[in-house]
Amino acid sequence: MRTHHHHRAGRIRPALLAAVLVAGTVLAVGHGISRPDAAEAATTLKSLADAKGRDIGVAIDPNRLAEAPYRQVADAEFNLVVAENAMKWDATEPTRGQFSFAQGDAVAAYAAAGGKKLYGHTLVWHTQLPGWAADLPGPDLLAAMRAHIAGVAGHYRGKVVAWDVVNEAFADGGSGGRRDSVFQQRIGDGWIEEAFRAARAADPAAKLCINDYSTDGVNAKSTAILNLVRDFKARGVPIDCVGFQAHLIVGQVPGDMQANLQRFADLGVDVRITELDIRMPTPATAANLAAQAADYKRVVNACLAVTRCAGVTTWGITDKYSWIPSVFPGQGAALIWDDNYAPKPAYQAVAEALGGGVAPTTPAPGSGCTVTYVPNSWNNGFTAEVRVRNDGATPVAGWTVAFGLSAGQRVTNAWNATVTQNGDRVEARNASWNAAIPAGGTVSFGFQGTHGGTNPSPSAFTLNGAPCRTA
Repeated sequence: MRTHHHHRAGRIRPALLAAVLVAGTVLAVGHGISRPDAAEAATTLKSLADAKGRDIGVAIDPNRLAEAPYRQVADAEFNLVVAENAMKWDATEPTRGQFSFAQGDAVAAYAAAGGKKLYGHTLVWHTQLPGWAADLPGPDLLAAMRAHIAGVAGHYRGKVVAWDVVNEAFADGGSGGRRDSVFQQRIGDGWIEEAFRAARAADPAAKLCINDYSTDGVNAKSTAILNLVRDFKARGVPIDCVGFQAHLIVGQVPGDMQANLQRFADLGVDVRITELDIRMPTPATAANLAAQAADYKRVVNACLAVTRCAGVTTWGITDKYSWIPSVFPGQGAALIWDDNYAPKPAYQAVAEALGGGVAPTTPAPGSGCTVTYVPNSWNNGFTAEVRVRNDGATPVAGWTVAFGLSAGQRVTNAWNATVTQNGDRVEARNASWNAAIPAGGTVSFGFQGTHGGTNPSPSAFTLNGAPCRTA
């Protein structure tokens, strides 16, 4: 694969009446029903990964966080974030000695606000290197590299869990040699060690990783990195982890991926899948999407089978912004949400690998609503609170929220809405006094019902006919 891949790469007032529902009739709004006190967390990739003590990460562009569906998926589905480009050398030190951290700080602030881990990418890489650095002679380049690492890793000291200290330092093909980069040419074999020692001095707590592509299986390139790690460990050079980019092609996940990860772990370092995407010819076919799902599951399972595999990070959220088509014309559809933020079969495959099928985050582009469903069950009864947030830019004037109760549950009364049930389908309409939902605002209603021993939560909701994200 190419080496330039990361470019571009309130309180609701109670109603006064209550009524009992018979199937197909109307519930008047009412009050006086006991409410659940604790929310039940929705199941997401994040919650599944959290339960396993693993990271599920994503590369983000901070400029896209203003796009509602992008932000919704990032918020809900990932427990680790990495800057796609904002922490690279050209972004952080465009002029020698003058650091620019605004974009990287935006990613760090997003991670901190959401309680997500922050992964640093990348301190030293031969690509996206500013021209002033590329033009330096050897001794000056070494000094500039040390100063750059001190400046950037020092700035984020204590905020990142790990750094890709050195990225893509080994050659393609079967030689097992070093890449003929400006660092290799002008500093020599010692440049990688120098970078790791500088990174440890700048941030003693961060884990220090070497990261590369086409190393996912056992081959000359991965073996060369293995030998480097073994040498560093023997000589006390600080190295804590190895990143495997996993920019893969449908049907080509290495059969020895787990064994490869394990041989690195056996040297006493963590391993990570750092930039996962699995590309295919476009337009995507159903067969390739199914094969892609199986491949994503294989990769996640390979990580989960290795105790020291810290987690899996995908290189982006949506195919809409993937780097693949610009570098590999005619290929794409490599991520787990499509161009319209619809989850692909790969989403469910990752969820299954992490331990369960889940209701994916499926924001409706252009409309934008989020529903939080909070049930409280006992014996053969339950209550549920439904909170509906308007994520759109314009107010909603009058609302109908529809969903299904799939296990024979029957609604018996409701509050803050007028509810009808016909078979499995339930519709809740606003009361006269809560018809408006401001942009960014929330309305809530609730109901009481009966069930026959199982009470699964609804898997999908619509607001005035448009699908909502579930939270």
